Amino acid sequence: MMKNFVFLGAPGAGKGTMAEMLCATCGCAHISTGDILRAEMKSGSDLGQKARAYVDQGKLVPDEVVAAIVSAKLGEPAVANKGFVLDGYPRTVRQAELLDEALLGRRMKLDAVVLFTVERDLILKRLTARRLCKSCGAIYNILYSAPKAEGVCDRCVGALYQRADDTVETALHRLSVYESETAPLIGLYEKKGLLIRVTGAEEKDRNFAILRRALQL
Repeated sequence: MMKNFVFLGAPGAGKGTMAEMLCATCGCAHISTGDILRAEMKSGSDLGQKARAYVDQGKLVPDEVVAAIVSAKLGEPAVANKGFVLDGYPRTVRQAELLDEALLGRRMKLDAVVLFTVERDLILKRLTARRLCKSCGAIYNILYSAPKAEGVCDRCVGALYQRADDTVETALHRLSVYESETAPLIGLYEKKGLLIRVTGAEEKDRNFAILRRALQL
């Protein structure tokens, strides 16, 4: 495919799912900053050690360190030769500036920035729909993959529970952070002529078909 995309959207908008589906279909690299940050720390590289020093102190990894890790990933042949989807990065205007610098340094460019749009009420439902089994750890979603009996695991009949970070209060906080820190990127990329709005509110296969039409893939 050899196209490079950034996927934007609020928590629960479906960015990760759509990125996985697109990359599985088109062969491009799915870049999730959380995943590559953990991999870099596990590798023990210089960048990984820098990142771990902050994480071990309970601090956020600075934008410059994350940007360097992203840049290194962009330079890998599996990414540079196949195209990529950046899932949920950049999250701030500063990170977008650092990404521009990294792309320029590698003579790469973005082909489009996809914004997944979902109504706030549906996002809150999605963010609070996860349930886990206390006994075997099985994961359910009461909207899309509900257990046969409410509150009971299909596998082991264990009790299901909701994690503390899946509550309405946490979901509202995540949305507030997105609106203050990430939403400004919408106007930024719109001015650059890169922004494409795509619904994330439908069933995932329909969302994916809409996405592919929007990207002409």
